[in-house]
Parts: sequence; C-alpha cells; structure tokens
Amino acid sequence: MKKIFTSLSIVALGLMLVACGGTKDKSAGQDNSWEKVEDAKKLTVATSGTLFPSSYYNDENKLTGYDVDVITEVAKRLNLDVEFKEYNVDGQITSVDKGESDLAANDFGLSGDRGKKFILSSPIKYSFDSMIVRKSDDSGIASLEDLKGKKAAGEPNTNYMKIAEKYGAKLVTYDNATNDQYLTDVANGRTDVILNDYYLQKMSVGALPNIPVKILENVYFNANSTGFLMKKDSVSLSEKIDKTLKEMQEDGTMKKISETYFQTDVSVEPKEKVEESVSVE
Repeated sequence: MKKIFTSLSIVALGLMLVACGGTKDKSAGQDNSWEKVEDAKKLTVATSGTLFPSSYYNDENKLTGYDVDVITEVAKRLNLDVEFKEYNVDGQITSVDKGESDLAANDFGLSGDRGKKFILSSPIKYSFDSMIVRKSDDSGIASLEDLKGKKAAGEPNTNYMKIAEKYGAKLVTYDNATNDQYLTDVANGRTDVILNDYYLQKMSVGALPNIPVKILENVYFNANSTGFLMKKDSVSLSEKIDKTLKEMQEDGTMKKISETYFQTDVSVEPKEKVEESVSVE
C-alpha cells in the first residue's frame, strides 16, 4: 500500500477502517459466554464440596463456604440461579474446559500451563502458602529444603504437589479427600506434610483441634491471590463477574463474607510480608 494518499483515498480508507472495526466488533461478539448464561438464567459452577472453608458441607449437610457464598451473591446480583457440580480439582478444570461448567469456584490460582487456557476473575482472596506438620516433631521440617524424602499429601497435579516434588518429597495423592483424613494421616505418620494456602490451613487446623498437627511457623512462601476460573475466551462473562465483585467490595459485602469464614478480611492484601517465591514452571 502506498504511503501517500489523495484526500479521496483518505476518505475511502477511513470508511474501510470503520467497516473493519465493525467486523472486529462482530468477531469479538462471538464470545457468547455471558449471553449463554443470561439466556439460561443460570450460572453453572464447578466446585469440590470438600475444601474447608472455601467449598464444603456444613452440619446441616448444605454446600457452603467462602467461594460458594461469594459466587452465589454474584449470581443473585446478576439475576441468575446457581447450579453447583462437584468434582476433584482435575475434574473441575476439565468441566470448565469442556463447557460443562461456566466457571470453577474452589480457591483457584493461575500458574504454569493453566494460564494458557484459563483466566481468573479479579481476586476474591489474597494469601500465601504454608505447611502443616505434626505437633510432636514438626515432621522433621524447618524449611522447604527439608521436604526432601518426606511424604507430602495432596491431590495430584496441584501446584502444591509440584512444589513438594521439586524439593524432593515423596508424593502421596488423594482424590477429593476431606480435611480430617488429610490431617489424621499427618498426625499418625502415614504422611509428613501438607502444602497449601495459609488461611485454608489455619481454618482446617482450627476446626479439628483434637488432631495433633499445626502450621509450621515462619516458613511462608508464594504470596498469591485466588478467584474464579474461566476459559480464556469467556471475556464477557468475566467482565460481568468482575464488575459485580467490585460492587461487593465497595459496599462491604466481600469483607462481611470473608470474616464469616476466616475471621479476617482476606479480600484485601495481607499485612504479612512474604518474600520467598517458589516457581514450578
């Protein structure tokens, strides 16, 4: 294309650009993620039902939890019903990937290859990682380097298990197990350590005080944030959800829900400075 145009050519070019812009907008409109949800009047959400306090069953056998309550409130404000489908972590990701669920709500972060196919909503929780060990002997662990040869418990293919493996731990995998099983196995020596989110671990240990385990003090790493997991092309849906989350943050709803489950506001960045970072990419 020539670099010099007559005035007529410039007008023609302008019209052509307008037309191209219209074509681009139409193409972008092919993202019908929000339209699909709006037409169905329902948000289908993948979750676990076993991750306390993000997604679990209470004493009344009702699915509840921080992520569950936040996405339920989001749906309510968008005039949608919610249908929860329960899977392990891999199952949740697959369900979103196949379009069987609109999003996953289960304390998800974004790391490694997951970022190539998925996006997260704006953060609903800020945290960092820690380790649960036996009370009696700290499971012989005083640093990440001490994971070598230890038995690390968790679901397969999670970032936490990849970190444990990186430091030489032996992996003991579970399929959507409950917290009491995880903690009991550490206490009785079947496993030695659980790597996971600090606030989730704090709540788990607090909820099961008779199991002799604890969070290893001052061995914290990987400051992070979590949100709702969606397919990368679900832009219009993510925009609706982010707008609603912002409104909930501004009117104090996020703080209220957070304090219900964590006794602190995890929807804002923590005061603790966590400088150690462990990459498994």
